[in-house]
Amino acid sequence: MIDAIEYNTERPHLIIPEYGRHIQKMVDYAVSLEDRDERNKVAKSIISVMGNLNPHLRDVPDFQHKLWDQLFIISDFKLDVDSPFDKPSREELTERPETLKYPQNHPKYRFYGNNIKRMIDVAVNWEEGDKKEGLILTIANHMKKCFLNWNKDTVEDDVIFSHLYELSEGKINLKNSDEDLRDAQKLMKNKKRFSNTNTKKNYKSNRGRKRY
Repeated sequence: MIDAIEYNTERPHLIIPEYGRHIQKMVDYAVSLEDRDERNKVAKSIISVMGNLNPHLRDVPDFQHKLWDQLFIISDFKLDVDSPFDKPSREELTERPETLKYPQNHPKYRFYGNNIKRMIDVAVNWEEGDKKEGLILTIANHMKKCFLNWNKDTVEDDVIFSHLYELSEGKINLKNSDEDLRDAQKLMKNKKRFSNTNTKKNYKSNRGRKRY
């Protein structure tokens, strides 16, 4: 009896371990069949078993395609059956994906973030009017808040206006305007108020919960 015991170290390597060794043995059995009709019948049975492991997805067409692809992969592409989908190749599986094109942005003022630059580009293209002026002031106030998040000291409005002029490539100029941005203490106070509110909510939601 001891000699009949199989150890995983002595068994063949599982190509897709998630399906377990029984599925692997079923696929190996299908590969060994000489009759094509019998192989097709066994392959469909294996697909049904594989689908039962995920019953909520087994009737989805895309998921069926995935199951058939995995069936061929488990067989090491040796299974010759009639599949409703194109049979994948080993070359497609080992092919390296294309390199993703990540945005290579290196802004001068990183503490503002890339979204500020996008907002400025949108504001530049708006028609002149009250909405555009309101958007520009909103952007400037948000820039001031971002500046204070990373630089704890106070900041003059002229500095923000200068940065806004530079980031907009000279298309938004508030340097000589009479506009005043919100006070630094009020901007940071709002941030603290919201953070304290979220902390209290989380504290209340955790009260009464059992801890083990």
